[in-house]
Amino acid sequence: MNIRLYNEALEKAKSYGQEHLLKYVGELSCEEADKLLDQIVNIDFELSQKLFKMAKEEGESKSAQLNVTPLPCCEIASMSQDERERLESIGKNAISENKVCAVTVAGGQGTRLGHDGPKGTYSIGLPSGRSLFNILCDKLIRLCNENKGRIPWYIMTSTENNGQTVEFFEKNNYFGYPKEDVTFFIQGMLPIVDSKTGKILLRGKGEVAMGADGHGGVFKAMLDSGVLADMKKRGAEYVFLCGIDNVLVQMANPLFIGFAIDENTDCASKGIIKRDPYEKAGVFCYNNGKPAVVEYTELNDELRFAKYDNGEYKYGDINILNYVFKFSVLNNIANVGLPYHTAFKKAPFVNDDGVVVKPEKENGYKFETFIFDAFSQLNSMSVLRGVREEEFAPVKNKYGEDSPETARALLMAAGEN
Repeated sequence: MNIRLYNEALEKAKSYGQEHLLKYVGELSCEEADKLLDQIVNIDFELSQKLFKMAKEEGESKSAQLNVTPLPCCEIASMSQDERERLESIGKNAISENKVCAVTVAGGQGTRLGHDGPKGTYSIGLPSGRSLFNILCDKLIRLCNENKGRIPWYIMTSTENNGQTVEFFEKNNYFGYPKEDVTFFIQGMLPIVDSKTGKILLRGKGEVAMGADGHGGVFKAMLDSGVLADMKKRGAEYVFLCGIDNVLVQMANPLFIGFAIDENTDCASKGIIKRDPYEKAGVFCYNNGKPAVVEYTELNDELRFAKYDNGEYKYGDINILNYVFKFSVLNNIANVGLPYHTAFKKAPFVNDDGVVVKPEKENGYKFETFIFDAFSQLNSMSVLRGVREEEFAPVKNKYGEDSPETARALLMAAGEN
């Protein structure tokens, strides 16, 4: 065991009343002990304490804090052919001039799908056997070939899945994408704390319980990892950002890129109309005069059912994690930071007897950030409404709605296999 590291970890943990994290260090091998100690010295204990206090004080209903008004959108289906072609031409020119890059948030595991590995390595059962990474990669390859440009692809992983993700790409020869145009970077992690005491949990005797800081962590991770510096070096002006699990996502779509450039807003967001008032998805709006996404759980029935005279929902465009940011705004977002949200989870932990307990009830606070919370920092945002069957087929559940089966059917209906 590294004695210097042990002393540093013990001193730091003690000063925040978290010395229990070292309770079992004497039972570990030297390698296991040093790994635990390294985890401990890198914990931001002050932030952890602050977030626990925030979680305990949260009591006011979020809906009471809302002051929402509709955020207008531009509908692709209502555009003339000339307008579509004009915007596509703008987007294609930006791609051919190497002004566009792509970021994919892929830090999750495929556990809910019964898949042992990074979610991006999961195959939805297409005849081709392609994984989620492969599907997105093929879209980028076609785009680069059609427009004779290069689109650097930045993939955010987590400490849990980074090694497997990189290995997967290397094993598959990067699916034909230029290796020099693919960059992996790791999102931040935060300790999971006991919801009653604020004590940081141990997942095992030699491991602190940690959770990824949410997809909103992408901004800080891009800054800390040097991704923003690399984008600047490559001359990127527009950053397309999406999640890994939507097989219909139109990667760096020229019309969408062109729309973002033409609107000249800090961010353009792609949305689709909610299928019914109770669809479990956040909706675009203004909140207190700023662009926002309000979660479905925060809408009361008056807002949920509100319609215009033509029958359209006033708050009907749902967020599908599909954006184009001006590169120039990303550094500021990363430096200002985003608010943390508390998730109440069933978190396995080591009890006082050294036994790993898998709780039957929620016992831990996990803290995370969301990309759409960055919208309040923007001066302007535009929403482009697409068609669900062409834009959105998420893979979230093993069976039923938003499952591999539904995503596969929609993708094959769109002409892919």
